[in-house]
Amino acid sequence: MNATTIIVVGMFLLVGCSVLIGELFVRLGQAALVGQLLVGVILGPTVLAGPLGLTSIATSFSALQVLATFFILVMAGMAITPQQIRSTGLTAGVIGIVIFIVPFLVGAEIVRVIYPALPTIETLFVSLTISITALPVLGVMLREFDLLESRFGAALMNSAMINELCAVTVFAVLLQIYSHPNAVGLSIATAAVTTGLFLSSILAVYFLQRSLRQLKVWDRMVERFRQSWRSREGGFAVLMVIALGAALYSQLLGLTYLVGAFFCGLLITPESAGRREHRSISFIFESVTWGFFIPLFFALVGFSMDLKLIGFSVVPIVAFLALVVYAIFSKIFAGAGIARLLGWSANESLAAGFFVSSRGAVSTAMAVILLNQGIYSTKLFTIVAAVGLITTIVSPIGARPFVRSITAAQREADEKRTAAAFEPGIPPRRLINR
Repeated sequence: MNATTIIVVGMFLLVGCSVLIGELFVRLGQAALVGQLLVGVILGPTVLAGPLGLTSIATSFSALQVLATFFILVMAGMAITPQQIRSTGLTAGVIGIVIFIVPFLVGAEIVRVIYPALPTIETLFVSLTISITALPVLGVMLREFDLLESRFGAALMNSAMINELCAVTVFAVLLQIYSHPNAVGLSIATAAVTTGLFLSSILAVYFLQRSLRQLKVWDRMVERFRQSWRSREGGFAVLMVIALGAALYSQLLGLTYLVGAFFCGLLITPESAGRREHRSISFIFESVTWGFFIPLFFALVGFSMDLKLIGFSVVPIVAFLALVVYAIFSKIFAGAGIARLLGWSANESLAAGFFVSSRGAVSTAMAVILLNQGIYSTKLFTIVAAVGLITTIVSPIGARPFVRSITAAQREADEKRTAAAFEPGIPPRRLINR
């Protein structure tokens, strides 16, 4: 087979098996992404890539993985409104900062103990990449559990977003320090300025939209565009251009394209795009993302790894398992602990702890950058990617029983409110205050 045929065969196997196995896992009561990740591992170099002749195409899928990540981030952003961010701002901020700082700082010492031969900069990078909650993975899990549009889901997505902003800022600082070890202060200042510039730009766009809507100018502009644009699906095309521009802007600032894609989706609301156009755009985006890019994304994450590189002797396996245990429980304890302190219920706190323990797109993208720059060896890259794989598998499985308790409590509260509505002698105003 020629190279093109091999790539098509690989895509057919990855997407086809991911869709089928994902459906099987859903029927078994698990999240589809667990099965999709395992499909990638099995079809990848760890198991079947050699016999199937797919070992040479891993690099050919890198662009597809970038595109899939981009679509997932935009879709995740579109599911959250700026109003939700304002309503959960302080809570999300505290959780997001804690679930990054605690695993990162403690993890640096843990990694140093587990892998004492690693240079300091590599130790910090490993600690960083295992401290990032996967925003797109979290969005997919919350969507599968029907929690994405709830207050609980919005708070977690905002926390993961803040976690990711902290992570990419530290990543930029560490890269600057690695490149210019004698200018640490300048590296920190540069990263702080670029992050502030990006967030200021996003806020400026949001407040401009808001002001134009209040002046009744924005709605007229949207309606005029809808009536005058002749090409099919013009709203979707414009969204893609804007999202790519935002991704490019954040990439040029050194914050990775993921941040720009997410924030662009965040600004695409029924108010900004028009309710009719927003409904059409959302339908197209979700169909393409859920039907193709999400199964492909998780399969490619598994496909990019070769677990044989970790080694089969006792010492490397024990070291790897110790890193996995720390990666899982550091997030669970930090996330559940701070959520409990902020007044969340026990079930909500534990569900949040498991949800934020997932890794994925951003940590994998960082690991690829570090591999390409020679900071990571192939073995170290596989270790970090494998930690992300296992934590992502454990996350929805661990969260499921607590999610069931949350949804059961919500149903019970709804039933009580419904029953109260039929109690005689209760005025409507008093009923609302209950």
